[in-house]
Amino acid sequence: MQLHVPSPGPFVPLALAAATLLSWAAIPAPARSELLYKLETECSLKRGPAQPCSVEATNEEGATLYRHTIGEKEELIKITSTPTRMSLWDPASKAWTYLSSAGALFSTNTICFNGRDLCVVNANYLNSVVEERPEATEGRDLIRVKFGADGRVDLSCYDEACEEVN
Repeated sequence: MQLHVPSPGPFVPLALAAATLLSWAAIPAPARSELLYKLETECSLKRGPAQPCSVEATNEEGATLYRHTIGEKEELIKITSTPTRMSLWDPASKAWTYLSSAGALFSTNTICFNGRDLCVVNANYLNSVVEERPEATEGRDLIRVKFGADGRVDLSCYDEACEEVN
């Protein structure tokens, strides 16, 4: 399976499920967590080739953590909903850093973070977005979200409108 992502521009996850619409590596594990799902799929790093990976999604005290294991490498994404923010774990500084962008392409079930620094095929997540917000996603294929320095959503767009903001 190959990851297909639209050309140029930060491609955004629906993980933000259009953050405006809907309103992972060495970190200490919180005391309580709930496994939501584990998925064997494909990921790519830094626009590299797609490769096998696993994704484990857990609820962790007010946030959802997505641990992407790609060979020996782990990438951890944290999504909080109040307010909607997305962060990436930086193992070098041992701190969370806010994402600059995220995007989703429903037709390929692909979600990408910070442009195409990390892309993952994750139908589980995207299907849940569609189920939660059918009116917002009906007839849509591409969603992009840009975040401000504080990690909050500054801009979101759909389909052709995303060409206007590149």
